[in-house]
Amino acid sequence: MGVKSLVIVGILANTAHADVDWAKGLVIATAAGVADRHAPSPSVARGTSRRGAEDAAKKLLAAEVAKLPLAAGGTVAGQTAAKDRIARAVDAALTIDAEPETDGSWRVTLAVPIEAVRVAIAGPRALDPKGDAGPPVVVVDGVKAKPSVGWTIGGIAAATVWVDKAPAGAPHVTAKSAAKGAIDVDGMTGTASTLFVITTAR
Repeated sequence: MGVKSLVIVGILANTAHADVDWAKGLVIATAAGVADRHAPSPSVARGTSRRGAEDAAKKLLAAEVAKLPLAAGGTVAGQTAAKDRIARAVDAALTIDAEPETDGSWRVTLAVPIEAVRVAIAGPRALDPKGDAGPPVVVVDGVKAKPSVGWTIGGIAAATVWVDKAPAGAPHVTAKSAAKGAIDVDGMTGTASTLFVITTAR
């Protein structure tokens, strides 16, 4: 492997990382796939290097997802009964970005929705016989808790995101307490299909 190839490999390796974006509700990972230097051309090398980049990103995602804290205590890693469902959620990661390099390598960014992790642990919800007639978004103000997976809001298990600034136009409720995986609120108006936008107390 030449000096140029070694430099490219080093640059690509340094791009690999994973993060949690609670405001977007995503676990995000970026990784690279190095081009096969024996391939006849960069275009041929891109086939295997793209798959290599995606596999590397999914490994990073799996490790980061395992570290996600649970509202009731512990981490996702401890949910052994849901291990296969969580693995499938990671395998179905969304492609956020994909960039080919001139040497035939790829850099990709994949993401797993935190809600997909929650559903993998809890299992699919049963549709309420009355339907989902509640508001699509409810803002929960003043939560004294850290972002984690699996909070119930007023007894409802639903999707959540955690933000510093709430969106305009959505109805608001105020958190009274947050403990043991449950956030108690005043003026509950949501359903299991509602996205709860949680603003933390400062």
